[in-house]
Amino acid sequence: MLQRLTHFKTILALIAILIVSGTIFYSQYIAKKIAFEERLKIDTWAEATRTLLDTTTTEFNNLAAKISTDSMEIPAIMVTEKNEVLALRNVDTFDIKNKKQFLENKIATFKNIHQSIEWKNPNDTTQINIVYYGESKLLNEVRYYPIVQLIIVILFITIVLLALHSNYRSTQNQVWAGLAKETAHQLGTPVSSLEGWVEVLKDIKGNEKIVPEMEKDVHRLQLISDRFGKIGSTPQLEEKDIVQQVQYMMDYIKKRAGHNIKFTLNTNQSSIIGKVSPPLFDWVIENLLKNALDAMEGKGSITVAINNLENKIIIEVTDTGKGISKANIDKVFKPGFTTKKRGWGLGLTLTKRIVEQYHKGIIYVKNSELNKGTTFKIELKK
Repeated sequence: MLQRLTHFKTILALIAILIVSGTIFYSQYIAKKIAFEERLKIDTWAEATRTLLDTTTTEFNNLAAKISTDSMEIPAIMVTEKNEVLALRNVDTFDIKNKKQFLENKIATFKNIHQSIEWKNPNDTTQINIVYYGESKLLNEVRYYPIVQLIIVILFITIVLLALHSNYRSTQNQVWAGLAKETAHQLGTPVSSLEGWVEVLKDIKGNEKIVPEMEKDVHRLQLISDRFGKIGSTPQLEEKDIVQQVQYMMDYIKKRAGHNIKFTLNTNQSSIIGKVSPPLFDWVIENLLKNALDAMEGKGSITVAINNLENKIIIEVTDTGKGISKANIDKVFKPGFTTKKRGWGLGLTLTKRIVEQYHKGIIYVKNSELNKGTTFKIELKK
């Protein structure tokens, strides 16, 4: 599913790039064509104005007057060598207080856009008149059209990808929930059967030492079944003492760890009340502690620090294990990722899901150094 989604994203991105690239090239072609035509129009307008100023001939005056007054959207300013304005075209100065400064700014702008057109005054051949001109609205629209289209395409691709990602997450959640509930269902029958057999064994003499241990294991199976049963449904959050919950799980893991592992619990308050789902929260702490144990390979220390802040509770689990490489830090919570020879790579994925989806908190790798250790940080909102 993930590979298909990635493949689809690649195809979608390539199609978008081709569409935008084709549009940009075509728009540039059209823009150059329009710019060339506008240059010809300005040349014609300048020539018509020159003809009207020529007092020695009246043969083409009517035609020149028509060309000079015909509608033309290109803004233009005709000046003398001394920058005295002879004519304006599509440059409105009606509401401008400082017209001189306004026209000087316009001329400076037009200079940066196009090369000016120069021609001699027919009545005074020593005088050179200059035409500065800008770009029409049509040319500007053609130039900016690819940018607008690019923004639209980016927005479209973003919406499509967000929709696909949302759909993928929804499907993934359904798979997780279905798998968890099916696991809980499959565990239910044998666990109930084991409970019955434990009661039978209690009545048989000589099992006094065995039965209590079996009861612990059966209780453990019930807890695991309960945890899986809560995945996919909205758990009921309860006010619990976070310090007590963490201490309970540390004691549980400590019994199963070697003598060379040191456990330490640091907290700024002896009792910190927070809203959690006890079975799922215990699962989170258990997963982090088990990962810490695996990272140390039988020797080292595990420190859990709990701090009660004004608006959140901070839990940090630190080990002195082999650490996580920088390349793998972003992968530790992804399904299937594991550095162990055995394992499914789902422990931290479930941990992240429980913390963020069910408890509305966040969990991340605070820091990690190879051969020095790792710290996982949990932030729970009050």
